[in-house]
Amino acid sequence: QVQLVESGGGLVQAGDSLRLSCAASGLTVNSCAMGWFRQAPGKEREFVAAISWSGGTTYYADSVKGRFTISRDNAKNTVFLQMNSLKPEDTAVYYCAATLYHTVLTDRSQYHYWGQGTQVTVSS
Repeated sequence: QVQLVESGGGLVQAGDSLRLSCAASGLTVNSCAMGWFRQAPGKEREFVAAISWSGGTTYYADSVKGRFTISRDNAKNTVFLQMNSLKPEDTAVYYCAATLYHTVLTDRSQYHYWGQGTQVTVSS
């Protein structure tokens, strides 16, 4: 059974940083492309960042480019999202996702497994 468990969310002030973690079990992260998505109240779930199975390719939404960094630690079977210079508009539930495809994907319908989400709240 595949499980993705996110952690690291919380309440911070604008300009602060957070690092989200996604621990995987039942699959090895280096066999999948991984992604982070977020969903704010009343909005659709949107793409944030993705990393290819090899880790050699990453892709970011324009809204987070230059502020967020996705990475993976294959030894720990964990994917991270480093979030710097946080803004109030980054407030959302953040979800980790895994796809059996190897390339970076921005379409949430192409991801096969999802975590339960972790809340990030940025106050102004």
